[in-house]
Amino acid sequence: MPYIEKERRESIVEETFSFVLPKEIKTPGELNYAITVLCNEYLKKKGISYTNMNEVIGVLDCAKLEFYRRMTAPYEDKKIDENGDVYYDKS
Repeated sequence: MPYIEKERRESIVEETFSFVLPKEIKTPGELNYAITVLCNEYLKKKGISYTNMNEVIGVLDCAKLEFYRRMTAPYEDKKIDENGDVYYDKS
C-alpha cells in the first residue's frame, strides 16, 4: 500500500503538495478537492481511459481501507473500551 521507500516518500510529498500545504486544508470539501486535483493530475499524465480511471478508483479504495484499518478501527476499539460495546456477546 503506501509503504514505499522513505526517499521516494519525501520526494513525492515535496513535489505533490507544494501547491497546497496540508495545514491549509480546513474542511472536508477542501480535502476532497485536494484529492480530486491529485487524481486529475495523475490521469492527465497517464491518459484518460477506463483502465486508468479504474486504477485511480482502486487506489482510492485501498487508501480508504488502509486508513480505516490503521486509524479508525483502533480509535473505535479505544472508544469501546471507554464506553462499552454496543454489540451482543457473540460467545
